[in-house]
Amino acid sequence: MIVEQIYTGCLAEASYYIESDGEAVIIDPLREAEPYLAKLKKNGAKLKYIFETHFHADFVSGHLDLSKEANAPIVYGPNANPDFDVIQLADGDELKVGKLRFKLLHTPGHTLESSCYLLFDEEERETAIFTGDTLFIGDVGRPDLAIDNGLSKKDLAKMMYHSLREKIMVLPDHITIYPAHGAGSACGKNMSDETFDTLGNQKEKNYALRADMTEDDFVAEVLDGIAPPPEYFALNALLNKQGYSSIEEVVARGTRALSLQDFKSLSSEEDVLIIDTRHQQIFNKAFIPGALFFGLKGSFAPWVASVLKNVDQKIVFVCEEGKEKEVVVRLARVGFDQVLGFLKGGMDTWISAGKPIDQILSIPTEELQQKMEMSQLSVIDVRKPSEFGRSTVESAENFPLDYIDQNISSLDKSKEYFVFCRSGYRSMVYASMMKKMGYKAPVDIIGGFNAIAQTDGFKILETACTAN
Repeated sequence: MIVEQIYTGCLAEASYYIESDGEAVIIDPLREAEPYLAKLKKNGAKLKYIFETHFHADFVSGHLDLSKEANAPIVYGPNANPDFDVIQLADGDELKVGKLRFKLLHTPGHTLESSCYLLFDEEERETAIFTGDTLFIGDVGRPDLAIDNGLSKKDLAKMMYHSLREKIMVLPDHITIYPAHGAGSACGKNMSDETFDTLGNQKEKNYALRADMTEDDFVAEVLDGIAPPPEYFALNALLNKQGYSSIEEVVARGTRALSLQDFKSLSSEEDVLIIDTRHQQIFNKAFIPGALFFGLKGSFAPWVASVLKNVDQKIVFVCEEGKEKEVVVRLARVGFDQVLGFLKGGMDTWISAGKPIDQILSIPTEELQQKMEMSQLSVIDVRKPSEFGRSTVESAENFPLDYIDQNISSLDKSKEYFVFCRSGYRSMVYASMMKKMGYKAPVDIIGGFNAIAQTDGFKILETACTAN
């Protein structure tokens, strides 16, 4: 038996490859089918099923392309009813894969169709459960991401309380919990950095599995402190339910090398946006006027989706040579399929042709500290409210990047703002948005709050502010 967790850190997402006796199942696959097909070929295994735990909101799953390429059926639990052919199991139904047996447990709460897959090994022992977004390590799935169904998040939280206690907590303590996400995902609020654990440990450590917890207690604690979900989540869930374009078509279109003339022509269209995926301290020195920074390192795709929101946004891009396909695939993972190509030769092509450039000033924390001693500055902290709520710089105001469309209009276009986040990524996104929207040149703080906290002279405040 092979049980392999395939973890993608930039999405904080886990898919699973399970194999026995030449047959395999893949659970909650990412958008691109190629890596799974390569693994099947290497192992000489046949894909028997593709299991989906629910309609994912934070990424577009690869079930459709993988099903077509591997000629394997897609499996969902009750209440799914997608717009394509699937095997839809009832609660308690079982499927065999090699010498293994999987039992579907319908666990509504995160969404109405949410289901878990209980694995029985070759010896018929309950050995693991693949919980999707029902149960995480240290947390449970938020109950406010379901496709519109007329139920409130409180209604779904009540369902989750019973799903956990009647379907999962009654299982043996030794079984391994394999969730769909880890720390960093917006699908929960308190996830551990660990990506799997035993059920017994989770009963001791996970607040949502306390034995003495009443339904009212559970609902109150699960709903407490949940930030509004990113707007693109609902669009991704619909794509997973209704279908989407082939990843091959998306990649072929998005990786077109555009001449300078073609790039200028496309980017001048009103509905086309330029994004620049180079490192922030390279981007800031010379970028195409109007381009938005979204560095490829880190949580690139979730930030593009969170800030731009509209998955139908047309995009052309600038990147480091050799990163073109990665940019397109990672955007496709969150449903941004309308990528029209990249500037051949990148910024070297633009600059060598004598085209205008823009810049964003970045200064070290020592210089910020000196300026703050000399005069009162407008300093904005673009981290999440929860981060700002723990500690920030004296006099800083919180304008989270997550909610930039709601808060940027309250800034004064004639003022100079000094912008920081945790490490310098989000602040450059925010600064590039300010530049595009006509604000006076923002000043980015190199290294962000991490560097500020290590620099003498700053007054670091613990603050009770939790929202903006």
